Amino acid sequence: MPDLLLEIGCEEIPARMIDAASRELRERVSTLLQRERLEPSGAISHLDTPRRLVILAFGVPSTQPDLTEQVNGPSAQIAYKDGQPTPAAHAFAKKVGIDVGRLEKIATPKGEYLAATVTRKGRTAGEILAESLPKEISTLYWPKNMYWRKRGEVFVRPVRWLVAMLDEQVVPLEVFGLAAGKMSRGHRIISGGAVAISKPSAFVETLRTAKVLGAPEREHVIRKALDAATRTIPGARWREDKPLVATVVNLTEFPSVILGSFDPEFLDLPEEVLVTVMRDHQKYFAIEDANGKLLPHFLAVLNTDTDTDGLIRHGNERVLRARFNDARFFWQTDQKQTLRQRVNLLRNVTFQKDLGSYYQKTLRVQRIASRLAEIVKQNGVAVRPGVIHKAAVLAKADLTTELVKEFTELQGIVGGLYARVQHLDDDLKPDVQLAISRTIYDHYKPESMEDSAPATVEGAILSIADKADSIAGMFALGLVPSGSKDPFALRRQANGIVKTIAEHKFPLRVSEIMSDARLRYKGSEAEKKFSNTAYAEAVRSFFRERLEFYLKDARGYAYDVVSAVLAVDSDDVVDATARAEALSKVRGSEDFKSISVAFKRMKNILRQAAEKTNVIAIRVDSSGLKEDSEKELAALIPQTVARVEKLRAAHDYEAALLEIGKLRPAIDKFFDKVMVMVDDDDLRANRLALLQSIVKEFSTIADFSEIVTEGKESPK
Repeated sequence: MPDLLLEIGCEEIPARMIDAASRELRERVSTLLQRERLEPSGAISHLDTPRRLVILAFGVPSTQPDLTEQVNGPSAQIAYKDGQPTPAAHAFAKKVGIDVGRLEKIATPKGEYLAATVTRKGRTAGEILAESLPKEISTLYWPKNMYWRKRGEVFVRPVRWLVAMLDEQVVPLEVFGLAAGKMSRGHRIISGGAVAISKPSAFVETLRTAKVLGAPEREHVIRKALDAATRTIPGARWREDKPLVATVVNLTEFPSVILGSFDPEFLDLPEEVLVTVMRDHQKYFAIEDANGKLLPHFLAVLNTDTDTDGLIRHGNERVLRARFNDARFFWQTDQKQTLRQRVNLLRNVTFQKDLGSYYQKTLRVQRIASRLAEIVKQNGVAVRPGVIHKAAVLAKADLTTELVKEFTELQGIVGGLYARVQHLDDDLKPDVQLAISRTIYDHYKPESMEDSAPATVEGAILSIADKADSIAGMFALGLVPSGSKDPFALRRQANGIVKTIAEHKFPLRVSEIMSDARLRYKGSEAEKKFSNTAYAEAVRSFFRERLEFYLKDARGYAYDVVSAVLAVDSDDVVDATARAEALSKVRGSEDFKSISVAFKRMKNILRQAAEKTNVIAIRVDSSGLKEDSEKELAALIPQTVARVEKLRAAHDYEAALLEIGKLRPAIDKFFDKVMVMVDDDDLRANRLALLQSIVKEFSTIADFSEIVTEGKESPK
């Protein structure tokens, strides 16, 4: 069983695109091998760098196994006339490649049909891969493609070489005008260029010799080099930054690290500005002391082995000095106008061509935030509406500053910093001005599920209001994300709303937030393009997906627990999270497993009954129950409902679920002793009503029929 190697070599791929493309290519190759009955006995691994995507599959069958299958043909009535085969029978025999006399007759629910048992000879792996891999390569998804040969052939960057091998044999595939071979390429600068691959199992070591390392090894080398360089500064440490580490790993093939310095006078600028310039613009790591204070040094990761003469270090220091000088100039220039003076300038900054300016957005967000502050305050949350009001007015003003125009990553952050150092109002107390500054600073957060929610209540409310306005406006225009397309990052913004509500435990319902946000567009073009009903349904479905994502991916609840909880209600984020937590705790108990199975059975019986007959009583008639077990169950329901409702009202969901679990003996006994679908219409209707009342009364926390109780443990 040979090993498979596929290498797509090209010009440097943008670092942010490599990981997703690598995953997709692995999935495509894995699916191809499974589909073609060539599933490898070993692992499918990868080795990706800026210049290549590589797949290694170990133990691929050299040939497909022969496949014996039954092929059905025309009905016997059509295939034979007066006992003789018709042209239809002959055509089917020719199609399957056997004599018409060897055709069989089989009985099916639709009658008697012709059939043939056919053995298909397996094809070689090389033949299949040469035929199929070009399509898988050429249809990889990239956020941005480019043409470099002819129209219709696109890839992220020009492809320069291909390696495709099964052990020592080349797979004769061709794509983008290139024929696959055995020749790969080493590091662009410090290797000898082209390298011959003897076999797939030798690929990794061959590339290592040619100064190309795999991603895990590159990360290890980078971290060790960062540690070593930092140790030359007493008491210093480099600031951990996993996303930046991932970026520089995908920017290099054979990394090394240099230590650089900058003038300490730049430390007078806010740390956020300095770190943004280093991190986002130059891909440098910041260095801090033991107290977390920034030091006038940086670490740069190179895609080469040495800088013995210091020229690279000197060049990086010059570039950074120029960037810091720009930042200082913009900071000083911006102080000539306060944020309050800049608010009116937002009239000239477009939010979206059909949704008006950022000035109009500011007014809408202010109203939404005020309404949200009122709701949470009425529900006992300590909040300062005045802080939110002033912060909402100033939050977008930094979009007119020179610093944000140059360093767009700092929007919001710059507004918060300027609000801290500028004179906002004569009567503002220092603690209030600091609160306004913090609210503005945080209002773009969280920018991902990994990012933290705004730290303050005021910042959280402004964040929700800002994101809700953007989503409401885009949805009102019908610009709903679909598939992988989300040009306005609405999923990310909705994720931020869900996470912020959950972590601050705000008593807010998503539908009410989004309904209020839509009202702020009243009279605009946006309101006219999407009906209220369509808008509400689109928002409901969209946020249900985002809450499902939050509960499964961020909180780690099992998929069936999430499905059970959201089947009841997906509008109250805090309540859904609490119900998922309670359900996760009790789902492993034997009582609850039995209850879940029983609920599945009840719902199936009710569904089948609804399909066959509409005879279901509106409510249970106790006098019409005959068996002791059904009388016992009917008597228990009102008592249990009362206890469960009391616990549910107190949001003690775990205790409520345990209370429901106590019904297990009575429900088990009912199904052991009672036949529901009896011939007596009245008795059947009464028993169906009993089941219906159980399902209705006890499905207010979760739909227990969604819980997986058999087979493998449900995935997280």
